[in-house]
Amino acid sequence: MAGSGTRVPVIKTYKIYIDGKFPRTESGRSIALEDSDNAVIANVCRGSRKDFRNAVVAARKAFDPWSDTSAYLRGQILYRIAEMLEGRREQFVAELTLQGVSRRMAKKEVDASIDRLIYYAGWSDKYQQIFSAVNPVSSSHFNFSVLEPTGVVSILAPNESSLLGLVSNVAPVIVGGNTCVVLASEKSPLCAVSFAEVLHASDVPGGVVNILTGYREELTGQFASHMDVNAIVYCDGGSDVAKSVQEKAAENIKRVISRVDEDWSVDAAQSPYLIKQTQETKTTWHPIGS
Repeated sequence: MAGSGTRVPVIKTYKIYIDGKFPRTESGRSIALEDSDNAVIANVCRGSRKDFRNAVVAARKAFDPWSDTSAYLRGQILYRIAEMLEGRREQFVAELTLQGVSRRMAKKEVDASIDRLIYYAGWSDKYQQIFSAVNPVSSSHFNFSVLEPTGVVSILAPNESSLLGLVSNVAPVIVGGNTCVVLASEKSPLCAVSFAEVLHASDVPGGVVNILTGYREELTGQFASHMDVNAIVYCDGGSDVAKSVQEKAAENIKRVISRVDEDWSVDAAQSPYLIKQTQETKTTWHPIGS
């Protein structure tokens, strides 16, 4: 009330991100995110299986035009994401701090996330030269192999490294021409939705990256079993989670990529081999001679 001397702050509701838009979850459910003092700091959408299915439809629709985009342009777009994240650096530091990360570590995580985007932007038009090959054959043909994106990739992002871990898994997937659906950190989801706002303000076409928030136990099975998902990347979980993901993924022979117990803050966590993990090798034979 005006003039009362006490103001109640407006708590932000962090929505999900599907097809370049920010809808509320179709179920209408939300999660009250609390800090270490049990004070509510934000409301986060509790994504549903229907939200996930909608996100896969969006990712599939975006796949053909995105995979046809030139490698140079994809690199330029990743660089633009880094620029936008740099411009909102203090917001991300504040959100990480709000979720229990020290300010010093929050600054390091945001800076590393920006640098990682630039790293993969630099690889966008180079990984083909590294991993493609002209193969020797004993016949009147020449034979060459090139990489092609695998398709729609579902990503169970790390719980602990809520921004850097997210960026470290999304960037190599999309720079290689794939589209993705991501389940953000259940523990610290705020930066994931703010990162979606960065994507939205950049040049990333709608549907290339779709980000959901919610409970792992409700959605992991959907991420692994959906028949229109071509690969799944998961970053947390013990042997029971690994077994469940592998069994459900086997139903349509989707590729399973485990990145459990990774330290995303070190240089070894970035590599062109992470791009290759969500690529297929296409080999072509062409006759020569008369």
